[in-house]
Amino acid sequence: MRQFFYALATLASHWRRRPGQFAALFVGLAVATALWSGVAALNDQARRSYDRAAGALGLGGAPSLVAASGGFFAQDVFIALRRAGWKASPLLEGTIRLGDKSIRLLGVEPLTLPKISSDKLPAGEDLNDFLGPPGRALIAPQTLRALGLVEGATPTIGEADRLPPLAIAKDLAPGMIVVDIGVAQNLLHRPGRLSRLLLAEEPAANAPPLESIIDEPLRRVEADEAPELAKLTESFHLNLTAFGLLAYVVGLFIAHASFGLAFEQRLPIIRTLRAIGASLRALTLALVAELTLLALLAGAAGMAGGYLIAAALLPNMAASLEGLYGAELDGALGLAPSWWLSGVGMALLGAAIAAASGLVKTLRLPVLAIAQPFAWREAQRHWLYRQSALAIVALIGAAAALLLGEGMEAGFASMAGLLLGAALALPLPLAAMLRLGERRAQGPLAKWFFADALQQLPGLSLALMALLLALSTNIGVGSMVEGFRRTFVQWLDQRLVAEIYFEAASDAQARRIETWLAARKDVAAVLPLCKAKTTLRSTPAGGSSSAGSSWPVEIVGAPPHETFSAHFPLLEARADAWGRVARGDSALVSEQLARRLRLALGSTLEIPTPTGDWRVEIVGIYPDYGAAKGQLRVDHDSLSSRWPDARRLDYMLRARSETAPEIMLALQTEFGAGVARIIDQAALKQRSTDIFERTFAVTAALDALTLVVSAIALFASLTTLAAARVPQLAPLWAAGVSRRSLALLELARVTLFAAATALVSVPLGLALAYDLIAIVNVRAFGWRLPFHIFPSQWLEVFALALLTAALAALLPIRRLARIAPASLLAVFANER
Repeated sequence: MRQFFYALATLASHWRRRPGQFAALFVGLAVATALWSGVAALNDQARRSYDRAAGALGLGGAPSLVAASGGFFAQDVFIALRRAGWKASPLLEGTIRLGDKSIRLLGVEPLTLPKISSDKLPAGEDLNDFLGPPGRALIAPQTLRALGLVEGATPTIGEADRLPPLAIAKDLAPGMIVVDIGVAQNLLHRPGRLSRLLLAEEPAANAPPLESIIDEPLRRVEADEAPELAKLTESFHLNLTAFGLLAYVVGLFIAHASFGLAFEQRLPIIRTLRAIGASLRALTLALVAELTLLALLAGAAGMAGGYLIAAALLPNMAASLEGLYGAELDGALGLAPSWWLSGVGMALLGAAIAAASGLVKTLRLPVLAIAQPFAWREAQRHWLYRQSALAIVALIGAAAALLLGEGMEAGFASMAGLLLGAALALPLPLAAMLRLGERRAQGPLAKWFFADALQQLPGLSLALMALLLALSTNIGVGSMVEGFRRTFVQWLDQRLVAEIYFEAASDAQARRIETWLAARKDVAAVLPLCKAKTTLRSTPAGGSSSAGSSWPVEIVGAPPHETFSAHFPLLEARADAWGRVARGDSALVSEQLARRLRLALGSTLEIPTPTGDWRVEIVGIYPDYGAAKGQLRVDHDSLSSRWPDARRLDYMLRARSETAPEIMLALQTEFGAGVARIIDQAALKQRSTDIFERTFAVTAALDALTLVVSAIALFASLTTLAAARVPQLAPLWAAGVSRRSLALLELARVTLFAAATALVSVPLGLALAYDLIAIVNVRAFGWRLPFHIFPSQWLEVFALALLTAALAALLPIRRLARIAPASLLAVFANER
């Protein structure tokens, strides 16, 4: 035990003599932990919100019965099932608007709910208040704050409808309001209609089968079958996790480089300890204890930094998820104990990974070999060859994942293999470049410059790998985002051609507004949209539709008009596609739904409707960027005739642009609250663009943080190598090279490495962009973007690499330029 403590104290003395190296190691582990834990906190916050939404009143864990057509069904079905002994509870779901926010309204019948659900509702006198007039509207505290309302308020919906007094329910998910089902039927204008029946328990063995009780076709949806928010947003969080892992790996480069240099510089200490009798076991335990203590300290600091990162990025991520998927996230960041434990665990894992190779090399070198000043360099040289072999293996793995794998995981695996293989192989082209420069250099100083740079390559290789990953990620993600931005803007210009978009508050108001607009001469066309929802099943390759998974689908009915036939963007289509849609036997399908259901031009699709299956032919495929669910476009009248309960509240108006503000003002003046929402083309495009920018704000922030981390890695390597450079530069100073010239040579060396790394990052970044666009994006979201190349971005990245290198080298080179001559002379005095 005494050997252990003596060895630990001796090894720790190294950090007192080299505080800069300790700072680099500490920062590397802390930054890696902070970036990973920040992303983990964001994902954990989102998943807990999804769980609360899916488990609202315990509804997420029970099977249910829904209309086979995906619409509403009669309340008499519930009565018939209860009389037959089925333990079912009725639900009615819909959306209302309060101010400028859409709120999910859930109507329940508390007396028939399962116990796990009824426990979350008021009891006793509070239950009487919930059931009796005027009732109660349960709402989460954060939703109440977001709406700017107070408990007990009765906000207006539409023209005259009012919610019951609001009552806070702390366990309720955000973004929803729960009322008695009778109140919901009145507010949603669905008298006697239900959206699903929750099965409190399985029917008794002697209960009559479902088909013998009711005539209306219902479909059973298992608890794990419904497309929950967690499933819809899985790809978003997988992308976020991938960038967090990349930033974590880049942070580990700092720690790995610092550990490697520390082990190299402590070899004489280890030699002495071994020579005076310190056992290998005591030395190993001391190194592990030191490593663990450092990891815990850095991990704690990293967790604090991760919390700050998550808190800063949460608003943008919440806005993105709400705009893309309708997912409401808690505004306050809440963290579970498991998050803290996982973060500390990642710090320990990172420290173990960063120190493993150096620890093994140090302990495996024999005592006499340790005494040789270049033993570590020889070991590093052999490791470089093994590293090249690992690079080949990683690239082969990337190709295998790309060719043989399926799904998002395979896409990310190919991307990870590509990045890892390229990073491991980076020293090879750099070494070849330096050897070529040495052969062609004129003069002894120039030859020394390249030979010295080659000698320093092992010490800087990890920092340069981190820089390569950061720059290539910058190019790849930047190309994807900029290409998406251009495509998205062009798509919006084609998709949003109407001058005014509005939503009526009710069906009756919609009919009144439509009549009023038809009499106005300044309105060129009134285009009503009819919307319905259903669920289709994807068919696995070589399987039947019953074996696939269900997927939510929105069906939009539009009238035949030049607005759609001349402007609506299509990826591929049959001749006269819109004319065939107008006949009622054809449909257009969104790109992501076509991929999921394996539909092509000429395919037929059976759409379940309340009046029976509707067989349509696919005559066109269109892009629908940003949509989480699949979509079908059909004829307006055909949809209305098959879906009596379809939503008919949305309209597009064609008019001259200069008259649009006047028409909007007249609509609002004439109908007031009868117009639930109204917006012009420019404002709608701006709102869509804002959602797009917020969607990639988190990615851009992680991309920038990764680049900052790479700069820290380069700075750490240069700082820790600065002391070792003095004995190598002292002979040149003695031969007549000024300290200023030596500093400029050091700057040139770092700039050369950064420039070469930037050149390698361009093809790697383009390969990464292609992987993201053509593989990961398609498998994650279902749509494929055009592949764009931006040479100007390459120049920006090249300049960024040089700037990063210059800033990282500034302090070490400044110290070199100002080093005292006595320090240089001391090298010869110490016979080094």
